[in-house]
Amino acid sequence: MKKRIIILGAVVLLVILGASAAWFYASGIVRQEVERLAFADGETSPQLTCASLGIGGFPFAFDIECTDAVVVSGDLMAEIPGLRVSVMVYDFTHAIASARGPAQLSDAFTGQRSSVSWTGLNASLRIKDNRIARLSVVGDELSWNDLLLGDTMLAKASHAEAHLLDIPEAHDPERNLASLALYLKADALDLPEATLANTALEIEAEATGIPDDLNAIGATPILPTWQQAGGQLKIVGIRMSDDNADLNASGDLTLDAQGFPNGTIAIDSMGVAERIGPLIEEPWRTLVLGVPQENGRHTNQLNFRGGTLSSGLVPITALPPLF
Repeated sequence: MKKRIIILGAVVLLVILGASAAWFYASGIVRQEVERLAFADGETSPQLTCASLGIGGFPFAFDIECTDAVVVSGDLMAEIPGLRVSVMVYDFTHAIASARGPAQLSDAFTGQRSSVSWTGLNASLRIKDNRIARLSVVGDELSWNDLLLGDTMLAKASHAEAHLLDIPEAHDPERNLASLALYLKADALDLPEATLANTALEIEAEATGIPDDLNAIGATPILPTWQQAGGQLKIVGIRMSDDNADLNASGDLTLDAQGFPNGTIAIDSMGVAERIGPLIEEPWRTLVLGVPQENGRHTNQLNFRGGTLSSGLVPITALPPLF
């Protein structure tokens, strides 16, 4: 009996030592992969550097801590006090992330500088069959301020969340294409430049023709690839409302071979024309929102075709190609 206990104890010890060795080995690989991001060119793929990098979570998770993170993509640079990403050792298909603010944003081309602050900012990514099953970002007490000339608030919201969800029934395995549903919500949204205060915003949309392999996204130019796959953006609904006005929009958009948007967007609003009167002069205000009906609501249909934006049948302006 005593011999069996000793053998069992030895087996347990070996398992613990083996699992510990595997964790430390894997954590070294994780560290190398994160540190490798610092050598990205910042053009074809974002560059990430950390003032200090820590890997914790032993023995059941990998908790990656990046302090004073700097992310560079093209002319844009974001400086973030802290990033944290956690993955369980038994499930690498689900990652949870959070960030400490405020983040400093700058654009080397325009010279623009701004700051984004929050009390809580969390994200979750779940992968299934190497495509996005669900991506969620949730933030509280968000504020975006311009720092170029003083400190001017550009936008703020008490709560905001964005979700990308796979649409399994729309998956096209023969063409390796997936479809995603988008849901975005903001509460108590303030946009001083647009004279919006305490506004509720909801956006629902669906996008088809997206590569179903994450490794393929970005391997070729995104918009031309999306167009060639017959991708479509269906705007299920854009809804905005406050105490004095509301706006609803829906429609469908695609891109033609020249990169011009094609499709229609229907707009229905109440009180918006009066709100944006000081910002958009006539006849542009009516061309966008439409003529008011007897009940005071404005309705209109915007048409995109061959590089032209029209209000009904009346051309408004020319549009540049998107690629």
